Amino acid sequence: MNDHYLKKLDRVTAILTQLQSKPIVRAQDLAEKFEVSIRTIYRDVKTLENAGIPIVGEAGSGYSLMDGYKLPPVMFTKEEVLSFITAEKLMQKFSHESLGNHYKTAMEKLRSVLRNSDKNLIQNIENQIDIFDYSPKSDDSIKNVIPIILESIAEKKQLSIEYQSVGAQVSNRTIEAIGIFYEFTYWYIMAFCTLRKDFRQFRVDRILKISKTEVSFSQEYGKINDHRRITSKTTTKVKLLVDKKIMGYLINSKSYYGLIEEKETDQGIEMTFETEWIDEGFPRWLITFADYATILEPELLKTKMKNLITKIAKDFK
Repeated sequence: MNDHYLKKLDRVTAILTQLQSKPIVRAQDLAEKFEVSIRTIYRDVKTLENAGIPIVGEAGSGYSLMDGYKLPPVMFTKEEVLSFITAEKLMQKFSHESLGNHYKTAMEKLRSVLRNSDKNLIQNIENQIDIFDYSPKSDDSIKNVIPIILESIAEKKQLSIEYQSVGAQVSNRTIEAIGIFYEFTYWYIMAFCTLRKDFRQFRVDRILKISKTEVSFSQEYGKINDHRRITSKTTTKVKLLVDKKIMGYLINSKSYYGLIEEKETDQGIEMTFETEWIDEGFPRWLITFADYATILEPELLKTKMKNLITKIAKDFK
C-alpha cells in the first residue's frame, strides 16, 4: 500500500471520528483541518458511505451520522493513551472540585475500552508523572456549581445566585453566563448581570447559592473571549519600555494587567496597557520588575511608583 492510500486511510478514519464526536461537521472545516480540497473531502465521505456508514448530508450545514447509529469503540494510539494520563494528572491538580468526580468516572469508562497492552502502559507510567501545584485551594460551599453553570450556558437559561463580594457583602443577582475561565488560581464566570445591566466577572468560590431558572437569555453573546476585556470600570492607558531579557517572566501576568499591544524596538519591548488598577494593583506589579522597565506614560504612574517606593524604603529603615 503506497503512501497516498495510507494518508487517505488515516484521513477517512479521522473524518469518521469527527462525525462520531460532533452533531454537524462542515466540509470546509474538514478541508482546512486536513489541508486538502473540499472535493477531496467529498470523495472521502463517499468512501465512508460505500463502506456502509449512514451519513446524512444537510445542504448548507454539513454532515452528520444517522440518529441511532452506533459504532464500535474507537481504538486509541499509544501516544493518545499517554496524553490521557497526563491530562488526568492536570485535572487532579487544576480542575474544579465540582468536576473532579465526573472526570474520574469518565476516565474509568475510557480505561475499560483500552487494550490490555495500553492498560499495562498506564499502570507502568501513571506514577511517574506529577504536577506540583502551589496555588491555594478554594473552599466552595456548593458541590456541583460548575456543572450547573455549564448547563445554563448550554440551555441559554438565566442563573440566580447569592454572591459574596470582596468586602464580604452579600447580594442576590440574576445573571446570563457567557462562559467560565481559570485565571491566577481561581475559576470565574463571565456573565451579563441583569441588575447592573453590564458584563461582570464572578469568582466561583464566592457563590453561596446558585440555581438555574427557566428564563431564557435576553440576547446572544458569542464567544467568551469576545467579552473578557469588556468592563464598565475606568481604565488608564499605560506605556512601558521593558528590557527584552525579562519578557519571558511576564508571559503569565501581562494579559491580566490589561496588555493590548506589544512592539519591539531597538531599546526594548514597548508594552501598552489599558488597566483598571492604576492606583494599587498595577504599581505593585510593576515594582517586581521596575529596574528593567521605563515608564513612558502616564506621569500619574511615575508619581504613584515614587510614593510606593518611598513608603517601602521608609518601612524598611
